[in-house]
Amino acid sequence: MVQVGTLLAPYSETTDRGRRVRGKKPTRHLLARLTSKLAFLAGMVASMAFPVFAQDGTGPMPENAQARSYGSGWVCDLGYRAKGADCLALDIPEHAYATGGSYGTGWECSRGYEEVNGTSCNPIPVPANAFLRSSGYDWQCERGYREERDACVPIVLPEHAYLTEETSGPGWICDRGFTAAAGRCLPILVPENGYLTNASYGAAWACERGFVENDGGCDAIVLPANAFLDQDSYGLGWRCERGYEPLSGACVAIDLPENAHLDHSGNRWSCNSGYQLSGEACILGR
Repeated sequence: MVQVGTLLAPYSETTDRGRRVRGKKPTRHLLARLTSKLAFLAGMVASMAFPVFAQDGTGPMPENAQARSYGSGWVCDLGYRAKGADCLALDIPEHAYATGGSYGTGWECSRGYEEVNGTSCNPIPVPANAFLRSSGYDWQCERGYREERDACVPIVLPEHAYLTEETSGPGWICDRGFTAAAGRCLPILVPENGYLTNASYGAAWACERGFVENDGGCDAIVLPANAFLDQDSYGLGWRCERGYEPLSGACVAIDLPENAHLDHSGNRWSCNSGYQLSGEACILGR
């Protein structure tokens, strides 16, 4: 093996007088020999440290291959896969197409077919009254039918109902003013001074403004003095004006102690900053 130290040793030669002269400039021929040896040595080191793998497209281009669109090397044509230094044809079944993937089967089934055991593509069975989804890998029942196991059965539409696009559930919804019960659409009994909510869940009707629900009906709200209608007042239907508080169905004036103020609701009070509650009074904090 060539010794690097030898190649890089200081140059010396013997003159015609027998004296050895060091440090003189080497000739062009010697430089060429030195460069050639260094290149050979570098190639040996690279070959041992970085082995070439043909399957990575770094060796000579085999049959059924093409140059990479970027960088150097080659890749196998579509429908072929690298094995060693060759590009071997994939075993693509009928009704399938090559994907160019480096892993897996390297192919996928065409639209309307499904893979079976990684070896074949069988037609997807589409039942009567169904159609193949846009993805091509599943089916969906036509409007007016619903899926039941591997079939599409007709939807029995009750009176006062209409079809929906929902794939789950009964496939229909009752008309406004009716509610579903035992596969039928029954009329919603709205009391006087009430209205339909059109809600999918919860109460089907609610009382008009100025009325409150009571035992399935809507009773008129008796508004006390110093109060106003408020549908969000937890069943009362009214709320006291600012500076008043509810007491026994009435609105009584708040007796605001010294060093206190009404809170954000206007129906309660709190002690000012620096004061603390003591009974019904606000005293300086300690």
